[in-house]
Amino acid sequence: MNEKVRRLETDIVTAVEAENRIRNLMWTVSGDYKLDTKLDVESYFKSRFISLYDAVKQGGFAKYFDQNAMAMYLVKKIYYGAEEKPLTDLAQLCVDAAVWKKISKERPGIPELRRRAFEDLLEFSYEKLCGSLPGRLRAAMMQEYLYGRKTRGKQMDIPLSWIRSLEEAEEVMELIRTVDRMYNTMIDLGFERKHGDLEHVLAADTEDLKEFNWKDFLEETAVEYSLEEYLKQITQRLLTSSVEEREEEKEKKSGGRRVVVLDQEALDKMYSYMELNYGRSYLTPREQKQQNYRLCRGAHADCSLYFTEGILRNPVLSNAQYVNAKRHAEKNRLLFRNSYYMLKRNIELLTGELKRSLVRRQEPEWFSSDYGTIVPARLWKVGRLPEPGKLFVRTNKRDQSEFVVDILMDASGSQRDRQGQVALQAYIISEALSNNGIPHRIMGFCTFWDYTVMQRFREYDDPRSENQRVLDFVTSANNRDGLAIRAAGDGLLRRPEENKILIVLSDGRPNDVIVNRPGSRNPRPYQGEYAVRDTAYEVRKLRGEGVYVLGVFAGKEKDLAAEKKIFGKDFAYIREIANFSRVTGRYLRRLLDWEGV
Repeated sequence: MNEKVRRLETDIVTAVEAENRIRNLMWTVSGDYKLDTKLDVESYFKSRFISLYDAVKQGGFAKYFDQNAMAMYLVKKIYYGAEEKPLTDLAQLCVDAAVWKKISKERPGIPELRRRAFEDLLEFSYEKLCGSLPGRLRAAMMQEYLYGRKTRGKQMDIPLSWIRSLEEAEEVMELIRTVDRMYNTMIDLGFERKHGDLEHVLAADTEDLKEFNWKDFLEETAVEYSLEEYLKQITQRLLTSSVEEREEEKEKKSGGRRVVVLDQEALDKMYSYMELNYGRSYLTPREQKQQNYRLCRGAHADCSLYFTEGILRNPVLSNAQYVNAKRHAEKNRLLFRNSYYMLKRNIELLTGELKRSLVRRQEPEWFSSDYGTIVPARLWKVGRLPEPGKLFVRTNKRDQSEFVVDILMDASGSQRDRQGQVALQAYIISEALSNNGIPHRIMGFCTFWDYTVMQRFREYDDPRSENQRVLDFVTSANNRDGLAIRAAGDGLLRRPEENKILIVLSDGRPNDVIVNRPGSRNPRPYQGEYAVRDTAYEVRKLRGEGVYVLGVFAGKEKDLAAEKKIFGKDFAYIREIANFSRVTGRYLRRLLDWEGV
């Protein structure tokens, strides 16, 4: 109990220190030590750069502009029917453009802080940004700042030019006009026709605003459902960059039902987005269509599969995603180099376990029989015993059939903290299988929009030199485990080997968003008990077809129950990678031994 109390006290002290640091930075930039606003302390522990840059923006906006006027405009626009999230997202871009250069003149370190914040935002929230037009505009703005990449097409270029023009803005009305113009031309083309122009919006009666029911727009923790409380919240949302946190809040309010609504342009360009984010597919369009027709059924009827060797292997161009993937791959290789001796030991142990099991399978078994090879030592029983018993022995040759293995890795964003560990686990298995001459394939899976991405790191009959390609493993987006297991099993069942093994490295948390598109049947949210049952069904179905499925749990202990439901007794829980070969070897040995197969 004392240990728990000490941990709690440490966490409280750390949170207080973080809040003080953020608040002091905001006060220093603004010069107003009475400035009071709600601070996003939780995001500091995910990325201090994002949190600190938000504090800089809050201070700078309060110093150079009338933030109350901007907040009131947003409230009035929403009062007349504007959508809150896209409106505040566009306003964030305008505020950022208007304040960062002004602050940089006084504080030369701001451009570097902005760069680090943008890098983290692209790394942690890129998939969520791509789910909306304001998000894609924000990503394009950040990529332009980081890499000098210019967009192509009026949909992005024109709004970006409007945003850049605000870098010299002096009055808050310049920001308001730009936000209003962007919303009316990008989000709701008929807003002015239905509700009036900017002057009409700004002329909204304050008394009417006070009488309006703001309950649906306020956080559930709001003390009172008033205009004043909503003004505070809209100011906070205006200056908070953490897309991930805001999406999690929305998910809680919607009961866990996460929906991404795509406009027609995004739908038309969806396949090109997949190529930009995950590299070109190694299948032809015809082959991919056939795969989708055969496999995307039932709970996955509105989904698609995308087979690729990854953005590092087949990039369309050297974009932000390519740079991000390259950086993460280098982190994996650094962990690989630092863990060399531990990996070597694990590979040797697992190789030995597999080799001994394969040798045992080749040893003949002898048993007594009524026919076969006579045993001279038993002939004395003839004529002396009423039942002399079996006088012969026969040899039973053990199963000489070959094996093939598939290694399937969960590459969703929930694995980000364990990314390098998962890659090393797959590498250990791959090396041990290569040492024993067992053909195997390595694939990772994640889900981006309604595409389940199947990234191939190694094909069954590739040379051993390809094993290290698994270090290119990068996590992102969501995961539709049932469809990924179905797709991996489909390739495995086509192999000629009699004995087939599928090893799934996952965290036991199937979780996917819903993409609303024209003609979509809008299936149930793929998460929770529904997703666990579907994944367990795909595992049982493969086992029924003769595939041995082993789950290697690489997640948090609280998700163990779901992992057990999915894989039953055939799963390994790896607490430390140093014990990986011992734990996994025990399961594989049982499969390879005569009693297991």
